[in-house]
Amino acid sequence: MSPTHISADPARGDACPGALRLHAADDGFLARVRIPGGVLTVAQARALGALAGRLGDGVLHLTSRGNVQLRGLRDGCGGELADALSAAGLLPSPAHERVRNVVASPMSGLDGGGHVDVRGWLRGLDAALIASSVTPELSGRFLFALDDGRGDVAGLGPDVLLRGLPGGDGLLSVGGVAFRVPYEDAARAAVSAAEVFVEAAREVSGRRVWRVSELGLPEGELTARLSHRLGLRPADERPVGARGTARPATTNAHPATGTGLRPGPRSSNAGGAGCALPFGTATPDQWTALIDRAAELPAQEIRITPWRRIVIPGATEEEQHPETPWTRVGACIGSPGCAKSHTDVREDARTHLAEAHPTLPTYWSGCDRRCGHPAGTTYIDITARPDGGYDTTTRTTPQPS
Repeated sequence: MSPTHISADPARGDACPGALRLHAADDGFLARVRIPGGVLTVAQARALGALAGRLGDGVLHLTSRGNVQLRGLRDGCGGELADALSAAGLLPSPAHERVRNVVASPMSGLDGGGHVDVRGWLRGLDAALIASSVTPELSGRFLFALDDGRGDVAGLGPDVLLRGLPGGDGLLSVGGVAFRVPYEDAARAAVSAAEVFVEAAREVSGRRVWRVSELGLPEGELTARLSHRLGLRPADERPVGARGTARPATTNAHPATGTGLRPGPRSSNAGGAGCALPFGTATPDQWTALIDRAAELPAQEIRITPWRRIVIPGATEEEQHPETPWTRVGACIGSPGCAKSHTDVREDARTHLAEAHPTLPTYWSGCDRRCGHPAGTTYIDITARPDGGYDTTTRTTPQPS
């Protein structure tokens, strides 16, 4: 497999990088490896660490969608990278690799929270996404979210949201329209909803449509198209955001095609400990230590959260990293890694770490694109100006970067 070096020209389409479409940055090429739900086996995590060291800058860069970026990649390494990712099970379908954008409640099935264990949904959704001949037309910005009912990822501005309900069903929400779906059918229904979006987006002329919010379809027409495809009538309930409380939804008929999934226990009581990394980057030693700890535990996995943290299933509460300013401060790569950045924002953030807001997240951006800023929350925005100074404001972002 040979990667394609991509252009940022929007007229040429969605320019989101992937594992096969590398982005040329000032510090070398960049690859974004999609990791649905942020779940990596120990073996896969070790493979990523080895690739970062062999082909790139050695550091694992976590993203706001629970993915991993490899930076500083040398020119001409794309074939080797693709082969290694494929061997590790991280590139199951070249045609779908950039559209496997799925965030999931990181503690689902571990701590007794939520109403369902979303891991069954995660496996079913990824399998259905890859099996579809339509979903390769999704953009690299399109986002699925699987929320177990606690509301942690529901507020990240997903295009398609599955949220667990009391009793084990799921609430499927798309662009303001909601459907109640049996647990075992929910993952396939989410992919069917994405296919409806693709088909509607094909009909739009004169502009590109990458997100459901950009579709411009009247809610009634979107409802009719989704109802027809899913074989469901809309629920009385409306989609809910982060930390919202679900109300009982009306009963609908089952979709014609299910996945055979079952809810299973809400929690395995395995527990898990979280680790916050400065700027969401793990050095080789940090990555190795985290993976070595995960290898000692039955789950044999780590979970990368949309907040650039790592959860180790089965680790004890005593291993939980305490809250520090680092858990609330983030930054884009800045210079010298990015040519568009006006300054080295990470160094400036380190210098002013003690001044971070005591409760709100703080995000430093090297330019007004604000790449990687927090989603679905209120945060302190510190953005560099061309003259090297900064503008500081408080922002609320309903959509992810």
